[in-house]
Amino acid sequence: MTETRISRWYFGGIASCAAACCTHPLDLIKVHLQTQQEVKMRMTGMAMQVVRSDGVLALYNGLSASLCRQMTYSMTRFAIYETVRDKISSQNQGPMPFYQKILLAAFGGLTGGFIGTPADMVNVRMQNDVKLPPELRRNYAHALDGLLRVWKEEGIRKLFSGASMAAGRGAMVTVGQLSCYDQAKQLVLGTGLMTDNIFTHFVASFIAGGCATVLCQPMDVVKTRLMNSKGEYRGVIHCLSDTGKLGPKAFYKGLVPAGIRLIPHTVLTFIFLEQLRLYFGIRVVTST
Repeated sequence: MTETRISRWYFGGIASCAAACCTHPLDLIKVHLQTQQEVKMRMTGMAMQVVRSDGVLALYNGLSASLCRQMTYSMTRFAIYETVRDKISSQNQGPMPFYQKILLAAFGGLTGGFIGTPADMVNVRMQNDVKLPPELRRNYAHALDGLLRVWKEEGIRKLFSGASMAAGRGAMVTVGQLSCYDQAKQLVLGTGLMTDNIFTHFVASFIAGGCATVLCQPMDVVKTRLMNSKGEYRGVIHCLSDTGKLGPKAFYKGLVPAGIRLIPHTVLTFIFLEQLRLYFGIRVVTST
């Protein structure tokens, strides 16, 4: 008899929240870089400007919205992916083929991205507030205050502004993170050089973070511009063409900061997730 542990459906949300607490300043700087019209500042310059003008705690602006987003977006995508994957794997008596993992991750990401759109929009606005002059700041007290105020002042449709981009980006990130992590871990363990330990989790999640960054960066730039707009874009196509006028590099604006944020976030999420699974996961006993 061999005993394995599988993840509970809500572990992905908890692990993502823990990782978000560690990487939030990087996320904030990434949003600032993407919303500047011309490339005036690099990453360290932007960080220094935020600290100089508003203090160190300004790097954690919008943390409540970020955690709210992880509890909606990440919990949904992890719950769908891990629950279905574990069920299919137990029926097949082996791992799913890679193409099935990609399809499942894309579906989980689309669903999670759509559900997480309102929290994501408030997150982007709260992070970008620091850059605005005092009279134009929205000054949301926390994530729930932001959600309620957008609903009352701008209507429920505005809460889902950029939902198509957020859902598309969610699918891309989830394909890059979850399916690539699973496949990388499977390949690393298949070499026989490593066992299922924290170093294996680190290597596999580092690869997954790199894949996710490259896949989702163009969508991330457009999504951030749409969510932060004050009505200057008619829709996704208008925003795409407007960004395209700045040249192809515009779609990869902030790629290094995005990688510096997304790769550590991916690594931390999967390390936390694997530890939760190992210590608190559901016991499954199989006869060998």
